[in-house]
Amino acid sequence: MAEDGFEGRFEAALKEAGLALSQTEKASLFKLVGWMHDGLSTLPAGEGEPDPGLPDLSIIELGARLRSGRLTAKELTAATLARIARRDPAFLSFYQVLSESALAAAARADEELASGVDRGPLHGIPIAIKDLIDVAGVPTTANAPGRAKAVAARDALVVERLRMAGAIIIGKLATYEWATVGPDKNGLFPPAKNPWNLNHITGGSSSGCAAAVAGGLVRSAVGTDTGGSVRGPSFYCGTVGLKPTFGTVPTDGVLALAPSLDHVGPISASVAEAALTFDALAGRVGQQTVSIRRDEPLTGLRLGYARDWFVRDPQAMPEVIAAMDAAVSVLSGLGMTVSEIDMPDYPRIEVAVAAILHAESFRLHAEALRRTPEAYGRRTFLSLAGGLTISETELDAARAEGRRFRAAIDALLDRHDVIVTVGALTTALPAAPFEKEAVWTPMRTIGFNVSGHPVLALPVGFHDGLPIGMQIIGRHDDEARIVQVGHAFELATDFSLQRPPIPA
Repeated sequence: MAEDGFEGRFEAALKEAGLALSQTEKASLFKLVGWMHDGLSTLPAGEGEPDPGLPDLSIIELGARLRSGRLTAKELTAATLARIARRDPAFLSFYQVLSESALAAAARADEELASGVDRGPLHGIPIAIKDLIDVAGVPTTANAPGRAKAVAARDALVVERLRMAGAIIIGKLATYEWATVGPDKNGLFPPAKNPWNLNHITGGSSSGCAAAVAGGLVRSAVGTDTGGSVRGPSFYCGTVGLKPTFGTVPTDGVLALAPSLDHVGPISASVAEAALTFDALAGRVGQQTVSIRRDEPLTGLRLGYARDWFVRDPQAMPEVIAAMDAAVSVLSGLGMTVSEIDMPDYPRIEVAVAAILHAESFRLHAEALRRTPEAYGRRTFLSLAGGLTISETELDAARAEGRRFRAAIDALLDRHDVIVTVGALTTALPAAPFEKEAVWTPMRTIGFNVSGHPVLALPVGFHDGLPIGMQIIGRHDDEARIVQVGHAFELATDFSLQRPPIPA
């Protein structure tokens, strides 16, 4: 029979329900519910529904809970999968959600952490991968008609490193076809949506990465950047993107677009989380990690402000210029010495790097374009064919211009610790015009693909509900410095804390 105190609970529930019962009926009902209560009290506690707020906690906070036993990787993964199921029908950021393998990996992470095996800050943390990067046993589609069943035989090296770091690979994310032009509704999958406004573009081929992070589905994702595709989506979706020094993160197992320009890097919810993800991708541990300097003060550091690079461009929105000036003022207030600098002519380097990109991508795809044109969407086919007429002499001239640009940036960084400039000249553009033809987006990114300098992209403001982003450029192999500056800016402002509306 029910324990002492249950009778009061029964009477209160009966009164709240407003049921009219005779004494006989009341006694009968009490016997029934008492029997169930006694039986239920002997059962082990159920796991319950996953905490819906877990995906909103930072990797650092999640790591602390995992190590203290207040959270399991399985609980976190279940909550992440539930969040994806609820929200991604609006964002379309995932091509494939790897629920079964993710939960199995989470169970292994829990066993390891319980036994004292700690693989680092990403141990037990769900991470998503752009669908240009191989995950063993999963198609790497590149959003191309001819790759719908192109199952990867093994993990890309960056995915291997993530697994070694204990990360949970939770799914494959949307990309523009072959990382070229988009968004294109005629791709193998529909284009990802910008969580801040579903009718505006995400800003680059790592579209699913930025949409998934901005939409609160994962805290960090791995994308690629050949002309700005880690940074552009970050500007437009209000995330943090880190394009590393060229060659620092391996591209083995990553579908190439232009090998001399291709980079792999994280898109994350904060600077600290981007740094932790980068460390895993680059195989850095201990004293080599870029996070090691992030909490140091900025006092005395020299900032070169490349304001003239964008302020006179007629495409630059006044709100973007104002946000950039305000951001540099914040950094000055944090102790940095600011001086305006003259940068190389942007249109000149833009056309040179575009020629390199198109020439290299055409050479990679020329045979397939001729033999199996049906394997490509028409817009991507035409984009790849853009390198058709570029001669070796012209390509040499473009590469020479790239070397001059790199030398000019190196010279500026001899006199300054970092360079700060705009990311995109506008907020995210409406998607409708892109559905008819390829539209060139006004950014200041592509030069740093040929120069190879590390660049951090992060939000510095909003206009009409859409994010504005800036770039922090550092010396080669000095990701730690740009992380230090970006982290300090982030702590002094609230832009990275703001989140888009939750979809109905």
